Amino acid sequence: MRKKIAYMIVMIVMAGLFFLENGFAAKEMDLLKVISIFKNEHILFNEWSLYAREHLVNLKSEKEVQEYAEKLQQKFPNWNWNVTNTSHKWEITAVSPTSKHHKETLQLMATHTKQPVEAYLVYRVNGKTWNKHSEAFFRTNQFENRLAEIFHGKPIIFSCVKGQTSDKMKSALPRTVKNLLSVFNAKEIEALEEDTFMSVSAHSPLLAEPIQNKKNNMNLQIGVRQNGMGVNTIVVGTPIITIEY
Repeated sequence: MRKKIAYMIVMIVMAGLFFLENGFAAKEMDLLKVISIFKNEHILFNEWSLYAREHLVNLKSEKEVQEYAEKLQQKFPNWNWNVTNTSHKWEITAVSPTSKHHKETLQLMATHTKQPVEAYLVYRVNGKTWNKHSEAFFRTNQFENRLAEIFHGKPIIFSCVKGQTSDKMKSALPRTVKNLLSVFNAKEIEALEEDTFMSVSAHSPLLAEPIQNKKNNMNLQIGVRQNGMGVNTIVVGTPIITIEY
């Protein structure tokens, strides 16, 4: 009986490793999924970003927020740190050393007007190009380790990718949006259409980060803007768009 149980355990572990190696059980980040779709649809990259935010409910006073900031400074001594203090809020911002591949930014903010304080921690990583170094940052444990170093709990994560494509036909905007909804296997929730701009909010089963407390579980926004000369700017955000376009 013990041999049978041991055999079953070995088989389960081996099956788990097989699925992980072949990508069936591994959870791929939304950012990587969006970038993969951009590549498949031949959309040229302009910019990508990942934005993580946590409401630090366990920090009750400005002193506790500043102490937390000091711990972060100790973890990232080579980053460029700046403090601003106004009548409404205290804020510290840090920017990572210059890199060819991406930039990382930290912001820790606390209000002066409320007691206990409202404190938020924001981490952003963004880049203008996507290459093997950018991909390795997210596919290896570098990114997960970074989140563990920065946040207390599990932050809310927003991913955005911006690019462009050429299309001189008048029907370019709705056709482009329809095609993107199709490749994301997404169901449209609401849309806004103007002469040179169209945006759609939707839900895609391919993506993991929904907007909380929304009955439709919106987790995808698509924006397409016609810039003239047959060039369309395309921005895809999950669960919402967080960069200008």
